[in-house]
Amino acid sequence: MKNTMPRASKSLPATLAAGVLAAGLLASTAVQAQGAECANRGDLDTAYCDANKDLVADTPTDPKKLRNPSTLVFTFTPIEEPAVYEKLFDPFTRHLSQCTGKRVVFFQVQSNAAQIEAMRAGRLHVAGFSTGATGFAVNVAGAVPFAVKSTEQGPRDDKLIMISRKDGAVQSLNDLKGKRVAHASPSSNSGHLAPLALLPKVGVTPGKDYNIVFSGKHDQSILGVASRDYDSAAVAANVFHRMAARGTIKTADFNILYTSDPFPTTSFAYAHDLAPELRAKLVGCFMNYTFTPEMTKAFEGDVKFIPSTYLKDFAIVRDVATAAGESFNRSAYEKEAAKGKK
Repeated sequence: MKNTMPRASKSLPATLAAGVLAAGLLASTAVQAQGAECANRGDLDTAYCDANKDLVADTPTDPKKLRNPSTLVFTFTPIEEPAVYEKLFDPFTRHLSQCTGKRVVFFQVQSNAAQIEAMRAGRLHVAGFSTGATGFAVNVAGAVPFAVKSTEQGPRDDKLIMISRKDGAVQSLNDLKGKRVAHASPSSNSGHLAPLALLPKVGVTPGKDYNIVFSGKHDQSILGVASRDYDSAAVAANVFHRMAARGTIKTADFNILYTSDPFPTTSFAYAHDLAPELRAKLVGCFMNYTFTPEMTKAFEGDVKFIPSTYLKDFAIVRDVATAAGESFNRSAYEKEAAKGKK
C-alpha cells in the first residue's frame, strides 16, 4: 500500500517571515473587544486572558477561534545558527508529522523577536523559546510552555557564565571596569537579564562599570570574544560548551570569570488557540519521542522531553527579571526590541 502519511518538509519559505509583523499588528487590533471582557490578565497582552491565574493565555471559549491547521509550523530558539538546528531536529519534525498526521515544516528564524511575532501572528504553532524569551512569548504571543529537555537524571538547566580570552586583559571580574562586554540580546536571560540582576551582588554593575554591547546571539558573543571584538561576554554555559564540543572554539582559549546558579533552559510551547484535541496530541507526540544519538550529543546528554509549566518552572526567571528592573509585558518587549536594534 502506498504511504500517504504527510512528511516533514524543508524550512518555511522566506515570504512567511515578511508578513509576520504586519499580521501580528492586525491580530492585535482584532482582539481589542475581547480585552474588555477579561477579568484577569496580569502581564498578558490585550489579546489574551488568564481567568485561572496560571500566568498563561487561556484557551478561547469561542469554538470559532480555535485553530486546527493542516500544516504545523515548528521552530527552535535562534541562540545559534538556525540551519544547524533545522538539520538536528529533522528526525523530530518527521516524528511529529507521523504522530499528528499533519505536514510539519521547520521555520528558520534569526531573532527572538521574529519568533515571538510569528506566533503572535498565528504563523507559528509550536516552538522552543530561549529562557529569556519565554516570558515575552507567553505575554506577547500567547505561548503556553508545556515541556523542557531532560537527561535521564532530570531536566536540563543552564547557567550564566562570564568569559574572556585567556591571553586578554580581563583575567577577573575586577578587570571588567571600562571594558566592552557583549550581552546577547535585551530579552536574553543568561545573556542580559541575569548579569543585570546578579553581577552587582559581586561588585560589578553592567552598564555602569562596563559598556554593554549587544551582539545579537550567544554564539556571536563567544566568537566576538575569541576575535577580540569584545573584552568579555555574558553567555549561556550550554551554548559555550556545545560550540566547544563541535570544535568551533577551544575552551582552553577562554577564562570563565563567573558562573551563576542554574536556570531552566529552552521552553517548548504551543500557541494558546490550538484546538484542545490537537494540543493534546502535540504534547503526547513530544512526550513519546526519544532523542536521536545526534540530538543527545548536541544537547549534552538530553534524551527526551518532560512536562513543564511557566507558573512553576520559570518562577526563577521572572524573579531575575524583577531583580534586574525588567518585566515581560508588551511595553517592555517593544522597548527592549528597540534597544536590540541599536
